[in-house]
Amino acid sequence: MIHGFIFDMDGTMVDNMMVHHRAWQRKLASLGLELTLEEVRLSIHGVNEEIIERLFGNRFSPDERRQIAWEKEAEYRDIFLPELRLINGLDAFLAAAATQHIPMGIGTAAPPENVDFVLDHLNLHPFFRTVIDASKVTKGKPAPEVFLRVAEGLGLPPDQCMVFEDSPTGAEAARRAGMPAVIVTTTHGAAEFAHFDNVVQIIPDFSGLHPQVLCTAAL
Repeated sequence: MIHGFIFDMDGTMVDNMMVHHRAWQRKLASLGLELTLEEVRLSIHGVNEEIIERLFGNRFSPDERRQIAWEKEAEYRDIFLPELRLINGLDAFLAAAATQHIPMGIGTAAPPENVDFVLDHLNLHPFFRTVIDASKVTKGKPAPEVFLRVAEGLGLPPDQCMVFEDSPTGAEAARRAGMPAVIVTTTHGAAEFAHFDNVVQIIPDFSGLHPQVLCTAAL
C-alpha cells in the first residue's frame, strides 16, 4: 500500500514549464543558440549545469555554467511571480493528505532558490517533511537518486511512495526508483507516457483527486 507522496515541483505543483522554456530560450539566444520553444520543450530537462554542458560541451567552465544557470533562474522568477499559483485542486489535495497524516516530500531538479520561491510565496513549507532539490543530488533525473533521497527522508521504502510528475524524464526516474507515478499533463501529452508500466493514473490537474482513494488504488 502507498503510505507517502513525493511531488516533482515544476510542471507538477505549479504550471510553470512554459515560463522556464521562455527563460531558457532567451538565455540560450544570448549565448548564440537559437531554439524554438518546441525545441526547448523537447531538449531541456534535468539539472541546469548538466543542460548547459550537454548543449555546449566544454565551451564554458564549471563556474561559468553555474553563473549562466543562476542568470536563467533569476529571469524565470521575475517572469513567473505575477502568475505564481498552485495547479488546480492541489491546495485541497495537500490539505486532505495532511489531515490523513500522509507524509509528503518534494523531489525536484529545481535549484534551492526556485524551491524557496514557490514554497515561501505559497506558504507550503508545513506540508512537506523533506525537500530534495538539485543542490542535494549528484545525478539528475532520469537517475532515481532524488526520489530515493526523498523516500529516505520520509522514512518509507521506495515502493510505498507514489510520485507525482509531469515529464517522461521524471516518470523514468520514478520507474527506476521502483515507485508508481501519477502524471499531470501540464507539459506533455498522455501518449508520451504509454510505455511506462509504473504510471497508474494520468490527470489534467488535482481537481477531485482524493489521497486515500489513490493510496488504495495503487495496490
